[in-house]
Amino acid sequence: MAVTASAPFAHPQRDACLDWLQMITGACLVLFMWCHMVLVSSVLVSPALMDAIAWFFEATYLVQAGGPVIFACFIVHFILAARKIPFTSRDQAMAWTHARMLRHRDTWLWMVQVVTAMIILVMGATHMWVVLNDLPITAERSAARVASGGWLWFYFILLPMAELHVGVGAYRIGVKWGFVTRQNRPAAKRIEVCMFGVFMIIGVVTLLAFNHMASAVSAVQGV
Repeated sequence: MAVTASAPFAHPQRDACLDWLQMITGACLVLFMWCHMVLVSSVLVSPALMDAIAWFFEATYLVQAGGPVIFACFIVHFILAARKIPFTSRDQAMAWTHARMLRHRDTWLWMVQVVTAMIILVMGATHMWVVLNDLPITAERSAARVASGGWLWFYFILLPMAELHVGVGAYRIGVKWGFVTRQNRPAAKRIEVCMFGVFMIIGVVTLLAFNHMASAVSAVQGV
């Protein structure tokens, strides 16, 4: 049966519910990313502080219970978002052509979300799988992982992808559901850029701190 132009609008109530679920899972992942950043960046204050925060999450079973929940939320969010992602070469070429013709910032932001989503799907799932299979979380274990193999460069790629996706996603949620209006859109864009810059700086400094910490531990053990 041929697909008609009205097919995407054949079930408006269902599509609205799926959009709401996509927004809720996306908002949950944004909050998780911010909490995750607080946890890992606490090593900049003290490795003992990071270990204490991680211990609290372990003792309250938030890691054991929350990890699989976040992973499931991650998968559900991608499946829901995939309804609108152009997977075929024809659809991708059409989306690229339209983006170039429109020259609209928010259209390009959607393209950024699509590209970063595909990268995060693979790299983010890999990161979560490795962490959940190497519990408990400690500053020393995190530092050892970052400094081993090519993990430092892995995180240097994953970090901007995740922060771009989260920042653009939060902005687009605000636009879609009316929190960001024509009047406050310039301010919302500035906040988006500032948050991206702040989280990138914190993330890069944290990764370098982990790498330095692992080098220091290796030097002590080698003495």
